[in-house]
Amino acid sequence: MKMIIIIDGGPRKNFNTASMLQKFADGASSVSEDVEVKTVRLYGLDYKGCMSCMACKIKGKASNVCKFRDALTPVLEDIADADGLVLGSPIYFGDVTGQMRTFLERLTFPWLSYNDYSMTAPKRMLVVLVETMNGTPEMNNSQGYGSMEYCIKSALGEPERLIAYNTYQVKNYDRYELAGFSEEVKRKYREDHWEEDLNHAFEAGKRMAEKIVEA
Repeated sequence: MKMIIIIDGGPRKNFNTASMLQKFADGASSVSEDVEVKTVRLYGLDYKGCMSCMACKIKGKASNVCKFRDALTPVLEDIADADGLVLGSPIYFGDVTGQMRTFLERLTFPWLSYNDYSMTAPKRMLVVLVETMNGTPEMNNSQGYGSMEYCIKSALGEPERLIAYNTYQVKNYDRYELAGFSEEVKRKYREDHWEEDLNHAFEAGKRMAEKIVEA
Protein backbone atom coordinates (compact mmCIF):
# COMPACT_ATOMS: atom_id res chain seq x y z
CA MET A 1 0.00 0.00 0.00
CA LYS A 2 1.30 3.44 -0.99
CA MET A 3 0.78 6.37 1.37
CA ILE A 4 0.17 10.11 0.96
CA ILE A 5 0.31 12.20 4.13
CA ILE A 6 -1.53 15.54 4.14
CA ILE A 7 -0.58 18.01 6.88
CA ASP A 8 -3.23 20.66 7.54
CA GLY A 9 -1.60 23.61 9.30
CA GLY A 10 -4.76 25.73 9.41
CA PRO A 11 -6.95 26.35 12.47
CA ARG A 12 -10.37 26.04 10.84
CA LYS A 13 -11.71 22.59 10.01
CA ASN A 14 -13.99 23.57 7.13
CA PHE A 15 -12.60 26.72 5.57
CA ASN A 16 -10.15 27.60 2.80
CA THR A 17 -7.07 25.50 3.58
CA ALA A 18 -9.10 22.50 4.75
CA SER A 19 -11.24 22.68 1.59
CA MET A 20 -8.19 22.76 -0.70
CA LEU A 21 -6.62 19.81 1.11
CA GLN A 22 -9.86 17.82 1.04
CA LYS A 23 -10.07 18.30 -2.73
CA PHE A 24 -6.46 17.15 -3.04
CA ALA A 25 -7.33 14.06 -0.99
CA ASP A 26 -10.38 13.42 -3.15
CA GLY A 27 -8.28 13.60 -6.30
CA ALA A 28 -5.61 11.28 -4.91
CA SER A 29 -8.18 8.78 -3.64
CA SER A 30 -9.90 8.65 -7.03
CA VAL A 31 -6.85 7.08 -8.72
CA SER A 32 -6.38 3.76 -6.99
CA GLU A 33 -7.37 1.79 -3.91
CA ASP A 34 -3.67 1.03 -3.54
CA VAL A 35 -3.03 4.61 -2.43
CA GLU A 36 -3.99 5.47 1.13
CA VAL A 37 -4.48 9.17 1.88
CA LYS A 38 -4.14 10.29 5.49
CA THR A 39 -4.87 13.84 6.68
CA VAL A 40 -3.43 15.20 9.93
CA ARG A 41 -4.71 18.45 11.48
CA LEU A 42 -1.88 20.08 13.42
CA TYR A 43 -4.28 22.20 15.50
CA GLY A 44 -5.71 18.97 16.90
CA LEU A 45 -2.35 17.77 18.26
CA ASP A 46 -0.50 18.64 21.46
CA TYR A 47 3.13 19.07 20.47
CA LYS A 48 6.08 21.44 20.65
CA GLY A 49 8.76 22.66 18.29
CA CYS A 50 12.35 21.45 18.30
CA MET A 51 13.42 20.91 21.94
CA SER A 52 17.15 21.17 21.13
CA CYS A 53 17.66 17.84 22.87
CA MET A 54 20.14 16.87 20.11
CA ALA A 55 19.07 13.21 20.43
CA CYS A 56 18.96 12.99 16.63
CA LYS A 57 22.69 13.89 16.51
CA ILE A 58 24.16 11.43 19.05
CA LYS A 59 27.20 9.63 17.66
CA GLY A 60 26.37 6.07 16.67
CA LYS A 61 22.65 6.76 17.19
CA ALA A 62 22.00 9.62 14.77
CA SER A 63 18.49 9.65 13.33
CA ASN A 64 16.77 11.57 10.56
CA VAL A 65 13.46 11.26 12.41
CA CYS A 66 12.90 13.38 15.55
CA LYS A 67 13.51 11.39 18.75
CA PHE A 68 11.50 13.62 21.10
CA ARG A 69 8.26 11.80 21.85
CA ASP A 70 4.88 13.51 21.94
CA ALA A 71 1.71 13.60 19.85
CA LEU A 72 3.72 14.47 16.74
CA THR A 73 5.86 11.32 16.92
CA PRO A 74 3.53 8.94 15.01
CA VAL A 75 3.00 11.60 12.34
CA LEU A 76 6.74 12.01 11.76
CA GLU A 77 7.16 8.23 11.69
CA ASP A 78 4.41 7.93 9.07
CA ILE A 79 6.03 10.62 6.93
CA ALA A 80 9.34 8.75 7.06
CA ASP A 81 7.64 5.85 5.26
CA ALA A 82 5.31 7.86 3.01
CA ASP A 83 5.40 8.16 -0.77
CA GLY A 84 3.94 11.64 -0.96
CA LEU A 85 3.70 14.65 1.36
CA VAL A 86 1.29 17.59 1.17
CA LEU A 87 1.70 20.64 3.40
CA GLY A 88 -1.11 23.17 3.62
CA SER A 89 -1.31 26.44 5.53
CA PRO A 90 -3.07 29.79 5.46
CA ILE A 91 -0.67 32.72 5.26
CA TYR A 92 -0.55 34.88 8.41
CA PHE A 93 1.63 38.01 8.41
CA GLY A 94 3.33 36.77 5.25
CA ASP A 95 4.22 33.36 6.70
CA VAL A 96 2.75 29.93 7.40
CA THR A 97 1.00 29.42 10.73
CA GLY A 98 2.96 28.94 13.92
CA GLN A 99 1.76 25.34 14.08
CA MET A 100 3.13 24.61 10.61
CA ARG A 101 6.46 26.29 11.37
CA THR A 102 6.74 24.33 14.62
CA PHE A 103 5.95 21.10 12.80
CA LEU A 104 8.59 21.86 10.16
CA GLU A 105 11.25 22.35 12.84
CA ARG A 106 10.59 18.85 14.11
CA LEU A 107 10.43 17.39 10.60
CA THR A 108 13.54 18.96 9.09
CA PHE A 109 16.12 19.43 11.88
CA PRO A 110 16.90 15.68 12.05
CA TRP A 111 17.60 15.79 8.29
CA LEU A 112 20.42 18.30 8.80
CA SER A 113 23.95 16.93 9.20
CA TYR A 114 26.32 19.14 11.18
CA ASN A 115 29.20 17.15 9.70
CA ASP A 116 28.79 18.35 6.12
CA TYR A 117 25.54 20.45 6.28
CA SER A 118 23.75 18.10 3.91
CA MET A 119 19.98 17.49 4.21
CA THR A 120 18.92 13.83 4.14
CA ALA A 121 15.36 12.63 4.75
CA PRO A 122 14.52 8.96 5.35
CA LYS A 123 13.41 8.84 1.68
CA ARG A 124 12.76 11.25 -1.15
CA MET A 125 9.13 11.69 -2.14
CA LEU A 126 6.70 13.83 -4.07
CA VAL A 127 5.77 17.07 -2.29
CA VAL A 128 3.02 19.66 -2.78
CA LEU A 129 2.92 22.96 -0.87
CA VAL A 130 -0.51 24.58 -0.50
CA GLU A 131 -1.04 28.19 0.53
CA THR A 132 -4.30 30.09 1.02
CA MET A 133 -4.14 33.82 1.54
CA ASN A 134 -6.00 37.10 1.70
CA GLY A 135 -3.52 38.74 -0.68
CA THR A 136 -4.09 38.95 -4.41
CA PRO A 137 -1.64 37.79 -7.08
CA GLU A 138 -0.68 41.43 -7.59
CA MET A 139 -0.52 42.46 -3.92
CA ASN A 140 0.60 40.03 -1.25
CA ASN A 141 3.40 39.79 1.29
CA SER A 142 3.64 36.00 1.38
CA GLN A 143 7.00 34.41 2.05
CA GLY A 144 5.30 31.01 1.84
CA TYR A 145 7.31 28.27 3.50
CA GLY A 146 10.36 30.54 3.67
CA SER A 147 13.69 29.02 4.64
CA MET A 148 11.98 25.70 5.31
CA GLU A 149 11.32 25.34 1.60
CA TYR A 150 15.08 25.01 1.03
CA CYS A 151 15.13 22.08 3.47
CA ILE A 152 12.18 20.47 1.71
CA LYS A 153 13.75 20.86 -1.73
CA SER A 154 17.13 19.59 -0.59
CA ALA A 155 15.86 16.52 1.26
CA LEU A 156 12.68 15.52 -0.57
CA GLY A 157 12.81 17.07 -4.04
CA GLU A 158 11.31 20.02 -5.90
CA PRO A 159 7.77 20.66 -4.62
CA GLU A 160 4.70 21.57 -6.63
CA ARG A 161 2.96 24.71 -5.36
CA LEU A 162 -0.76 25.47 -5.17
CA ILE A 163 -1.85 28.97 -4.13
CA ALA A 164 -5.39 30.21 -3.57
CA TYR A 165 -5.41 34.01 -3.54
CA ASN A 166 -7.87 36.57 -2.18
CA THR A 167 -9.79 34.03 -0.14
CA TYR A 168 -12.73 34.83 2.08
CA GLN A 169 -11.71 35.52 5.67
CA VAL A 170 -15.24 35.17 7.07
CA LYS A 171 -18.65 34.26 5.71
CA ASN A 172 -20.36 37.49 6.85
CA TYR A 173 -18.25 40.63 6.46
CA ASP A 174 -20.96 42.82 8.03
CA ARG A 175 -20.32 41.19 11.40
CA TYR A 176 -16.63 42.14 11.70
CA GLU A 177 -14.38 45.21 11.66
CA LEU A 178 -13.12 44.55 8.13
CA ALA A 179 -13.88 47.83 6.40
CA GLY A 180 -10.51 47.74 4.63
CA PHE A 181 -11.86 44.99 2.41
CA SER A 182 -14.64 45.14 -0.13
CA GLU A 183 -16.86 42.11 0.40
CA GLU A 184 -18.33 42.70 -3.06
CA VAL A 185 -14.90 42.60 -4.72
CA LYS A 186 -13.86 39.53 -2.74
CA ARG A 187 -17.12 37.76 -3.56
CA LYS A 188 -16.65 38.47 -7.27
CA TYR A 189 -13.08 37.14 -7.13
CA ARG A 190 -14.27 34.04 -5.30
CA GLU A 191 -17.02 33.41 -7.83
CA ASP A 192 -14.47 33.66 -10.62
CA HIS A 193 -11.63 31.66 -9.03
CA TRP A 194 -12.54 29.49 -6.05
CA GLU A 195 -13.96 26.51 -7.92
CA GLU A 196 -10.95 26.66 -10.23
CA ASP A 197 -8.63 26.64 -7.20
CA LEU A 198 -10.42 23.58 -5.82
CA ASN A 199 -10.20 21.85 -9.18
CA HIS A 200 -6.46 22.56 -9.33
CA ALA A 201 -6.14 20.88 -5.92
CA PHE A 202 -8.16 17.86 -7.10
CA GLU A 203 -6.04 17.49 -10.23
CA ALA A 204 -2.82 17.85 -8.22
CA GLY A 205 -3.99 15.01 -5.99
CA LYS A 206 -4.63 12.85 -9.02
CA ARG A 207 -1.19 13.66 -10.46
CA MET A 208 0.60 12.75 -7.25
CA ALA A 209 -1.26 9.46 -6.86
CA GLU A 210 -0.73 8.52 -10.51
CA LYS A 211 3.01 9.14 -10.25
CA ILE A 212 3.19 7.10 -7.06
CA VAL A 213 1.29 4.19 -8.61
CA GLU A 214 3.47 4.27 -11.72
CA ALA A 215 6.75 4.43 -9.76
